[in-house]
Amino acid sequence: MIDILKAILVGIVQGLTEFFPVSSSGHLVLAQEILNTNFGADTVIFELMLHLGTLVSLIIVFFKDILNLFKPPFKKIGLLIIATIPSVIVMALARNQITALFNIQFVTFAFLFTAGVLLLTKIIVSRPHHNELQPLGLKTSIAMGLAQALAVLPGVSRSGCTISAGIISGADRDEVAKFSFFMSAIVIVGSCIVSLFDYQSVNVNFLPIIAGTISAGVTGYFAIKVMMKVIKSDNYMVFVIYLLAVFILSFIFAFIV
Repeated sequence: MIDILKAILVGIVQGLTEFFPVSSSGHLVLAQEILNTNFGADTVIFELMLHLGTLVSLIIVFFKDILNLFKPPFKKIGLLIIATIPSVIVMALARNQITALFNIQFVTFAFLFTAGVLLLTKIIVSRPHHNELQPLGLKTSIAMGLAQALAVLPGVSRSGCTISAGIISGADRDEVAKFSFFMSAIVIVGSCIVSLFDYQSVNVNFLPIIAGTISAGVTGYFAIKVMMKVIKSDNYMVFVIYLLAVFILSFIFAFIV
C-alpha cells in the first residue's frame, strides 16, 4: 500500500530529477533507501504513472515544438530515431544486467561520475572555439545518442550526458536542450510500454498514485523551465556542487549507515 505523503515526495523527486542533470533513477534509488519507499505490488503502476506525469509536463512546455516535428521534411524525427537506436540496443542486450545495478552502492559512484561529466563540459565550453555554434545535425544526434546509451546506467544522468554531448559537439544550446527533452519523451514512452509488460493486475490504491503523478507533473514543468534558463546561462556548477553533496549522502547510506 502506498502512503500518500511518500507518494507525493517521490513524485517531486521524479519530476525535478527527470529533467535536471542529476539522474532521476539514482535519486529514486536513494529515496527508496532513505524513505523506505518499497511500494510492493503497486510499484510498477506507480512508476508508470510518475513517468506519464513528467511526460505531460514535457508536452505542455514544448507543445508547439512537438507539433513542428511532424511537419515536412521531418528532419528532426529522423535525427531522433538515430539518437534513440544506441540506447535501444544496449537495453535489448543488457536489460537484466542493468536492472541488477539499481542499488545504492552503484548509484553512489554514478552520481560522482555525472558530476565529473558536467564539470568537464563546463571546462570545455569555456574555451573560445565553442563561441561559434552550429545547427544540430547528424554528428550531434549521434553523440547525444551514444551519451543516452551510457545513461541507461542508474545514477548516470540522461539529460546531463545528452546535453553535455550536444554542447561539446558544438551545437546551439537551445536546440540541444529541446532535442534532449524530445529524446527523453521517447525514453519515457518506451519505459511505460515496458512497464505495461511487467505489470500484473493488483488491487491498486489509486489515490496516492494520482497524488504522486500530479506532483511529478507540476515539478517536472518547473524543472524544464529552470533547465532551459540554466543551459542558456551556461551555469552547470550548481548541479556539480549538488551532485557532490548527494554523493556524500549516498555514500553514507551505502557504506556507513
